[in-house]
Amino acid sequence: MNVNDDELRQMLALMETYRNRTEALSRQVTMLRSTLDEVNMASQSIKALMDADEGDDMLIPIGASSFMTVKATSNKNIIVGVGSGVSVEKTPEDASKYMEANAAELSEALKKTVDALQEVQQALSTVSEAVQIEYNTRQQLNPTQ
Repeated sequence: MNVNDDELRQMLALMETYRNRTEALSRQVTMLRSTLDEVNMASQSIKALMDADEGDDMLIPIGASSFMTVKATSNKNIIVGVGSGVSVEKTPEDASKYMEANAAELSEALKKTVDALQEVQQALSTVSEAVQIEYNTRQQLNPTQ
């Protein structure tokens, strides 16, 4: 490959763009995984509540790998955050369905984001390899530089 200086600068700029995009997508993957974990934990808690009889002791996750013991009551309705700071009261069955739908959306978004991340990483690898080859070629042609 014979690359002039302008093309090499463009390739380096493209590499920087790919690196920035990789970092942004990696952060997004981390956020989506964390949110999906929270939704799954909430879903498990809702299912445990649905199976509990009044007066049963239950361990409910409160975050940071911490749990608290509570007693199940006859009122099993759940306050569910639905976005933009809005929460609504739902039956355990409706809350469970909502969490399942939410988890499915998050899983799909996570899959698409991971796919995009892999694409950008592959593109970065391709451009990086081409730049390295050009640097090696130039080094062989001008070993004193």
